[in-house]
Amino acid sequence: MDTVTPVAIAGIGCICSAGLTLKDSMKSLYQGERRPAPPTCFSTQPPFAFPVFEIREEFFPARKIKEKNVLRTCQLAVTAALEAIENAGLDREFLKKKRVGVCIGTNVGGCVNNEAFYLNHRERDDLLALPANRFLVSNPTSVIAAEFCLDGPLQTVVNACSAGSDAIGLAASWIRTGLCDVVIAGGADELYQVTYTGFKSLLIYDESPCKPFDAHRKGLNLGEGAAIFILTSEEVRKEARRDPRGVVLGYGSATDAYHPTNTRPDGLGLKLAIQEAMVTGGTTPAEIAFVNAHGTGTRDNDLIESRVLNDILPGVPFFSTKGYTGHTLGASGAIEAAFTVACLEEGRIPASAGFTSPDPELAPACPTRENMSVSGRIALSETLAFGGNNSVLILGI
Repeated sequence: MDTVTPVAIAGIGCICSAGLTLKDSMKSLYQGERRPAPPTCFSTQPPFAFPVFEIREEFFPARKIKEKNVLRTCQLAVTAALEAIENAGLDREFLKKKRVGVCIGTNVGGCVNNEAFYLNHRERDDLLALPANRFLVSNPTSVIAAEFCLDGPLQTVVNACSAGSDAIGLAASWIRTGLCDVVIAGGADELYQVTYTGFKSLLIYDESPCKPFDAHRKGLNLGEGAAIFILTSEEVRKEARRDPRGVVLGYGSATDAYHPTNTRPDGLGLKLAIQEAMVTGGTTPAEIAFVNAHGTGTRDNDLIESRVLNDILPGVPFFSTKGYTGHTLGASGAIEAAFTVACLEEGRIPASAGFTSPDPELAPACPTRENMSVSGRIALSETLAFGGNNSVLILGI
């Protein structure tokens, strides 16, 4: 396993319940603002109102995208991509002249079911074509490619909750191998009734705002959003005459091969992913300023993750941002990677929202309880997924 060449991050865009841009989201994180509330975009039968982190319609940016009849996931992805491209100082005409790929991770955006289609059929015996057509044109990767008239490779990663991290790691390899000049990479997912009721059925949904790593944690809350990275070759970076916001240094991925939903008790897959990311990134534990942990608020995930961090990176501060965004599934790895770069730029990390009572089982590894200054130019962002997948990004500025 060899060290790989760093890949420039030219721009970043982000939209989630914490803010409609990356800058606004970071402001919410540092101010400790949380917006959990019952969902408004769907209802359940029988009704229940566990909190979600929703981007309310009245705050959703009005964006004119070419394909109107697309799922919300695609709208989120394009919104974040527009911010990222602007942040990179690029434009549509510049992109048309380059070999530009798109690599997006998603879960809900890649689902094979369209609820409206089946509801119409059940309630009205009417197979309306509109919902079916909406599904067929709602691949977020293809929608971004069409929006910006791109002709490079496309890849949609549907790899459970690690999809956004995996998309960025894969996209970086496209730059390193010369396959692309630019890659639009990240993750996007919307709130969806099936996942909402599904996690409740699994008994891992907290009926109150989630509490990652806390002694009284009961489970996760769902959220929605998107984060997009603009990755560029060194030649494009020089042509654009702008310093990058950061770099993708390393990427690691490993599976537990243990259980469809449960995390392996010894955390071996996560350990292997961290080690691979650090080796490929040419990074030592002493260089890691902080860890942006997966931190879902479920009993087993937080327990195992904290033990792995204590074993491999003892004393390195870590936190979870899911108390601000909810678990955004396929978008989570990308959103948290965006937050990681922004924290490095700021030289500080936020408190872990919802954490108030240390869990003796997790000691001595505890997340941040308040905003904290950090030094260093390298950080680690990790995601754990159903299916036992573990993905880790080493990011720097």
